[in-house]
Amino acid sequence: MIKLGVNSVLFKKYDFATAAKAIKTAGYDGVEISGIGGMCEHLNLETWKKDKLNLRAISDGLELPFLSTEIASLDRERLLKAFEACAEIGIPVVNVGPGGKSDDEETLKQSLETLASRAEDAAQFGVTLCCKAHVGSAVYNTPTTLRMMEAVQSPYFGVDMDPSHIFRAGENPAVALPQVISRMKHIHIRDCKGAGPSPNTPQLQACGRGDIDLYGYLKAVVDNDYDGPVCLEVIGPDQELADAATIAAESYGYMNAILKSLGRTQHVVKGR
Repeated sequence: MIKLGVNSVLFKKYDFATAAKAIKTAGYDGVEISGIGGMCEHLNLETWKKDKLNLRAISDGLELPFLSTEIASLDRERLLKAFEACAEIGIPVVNVGPGGKSDDEETLKQSLETLASRAEDAAQFGVTLCCKAHVGSAVYNTPTTLRMMEAVQSPYFGVDMDPSHIFRAGENPAVALPQVISRMKHIHIRDCKGAGPSPNTPQLQACGRGDIDLYGYLKAVVDNDYDGPVCLEVIGPDQELADAATIAAESYGYMNAILKSLGRTQHVVKGR
């Protein structure tokens, strides 16, 4: 089942309860709770034991399950805390970036070794570690993603397929997706106006406002039987609550309309 969610970093100016309520009101199935150090720590890895009952109560009260968290960092100490927190709270996926530098073989090898080691750590907690191609990093396009898939064989590791980064690498995400679908366990999604390297303003990251063929991408998602979270991730300056809620709602309407046109009703394939 495809589940649509929002990374709570979009609401980084507000507490998690406020973010979760806005995400639920916009129509989403679940939430990706942000744990990005120095940017948005709705999942605070220093206080999560104290916070966990409140986080669960917010999720349960809104019937808005945790789909994932984004930690971003590959720091082992930080990720071990994240894996423990996610196992306790009930967050199935931890998303990170690859680190390193594009077109640098040495840092690519280092990134792949680190990811393999972190995936072993994730397995100890029964949590899935996902990593996406990222502009400027060692893994940044489909060829380097394929290298990552080959290097990290753990069943507790998956590809986070973000079309905005693949688009900015000069590829068509709809064409790229079938090449990595066998290991896809999470999708970060947003639109992108222009070739980058920035995805542009938060408003132009709303699905349907940019230059990515998101209809083609979501068709590839459906055609290849992807089964997992699709979480809107919008990065940029702090947004007022009404502006962030508008970006979330507009993106939900756009994605939901596409999924329905492709034969999905409430994100479930008809006949299943």
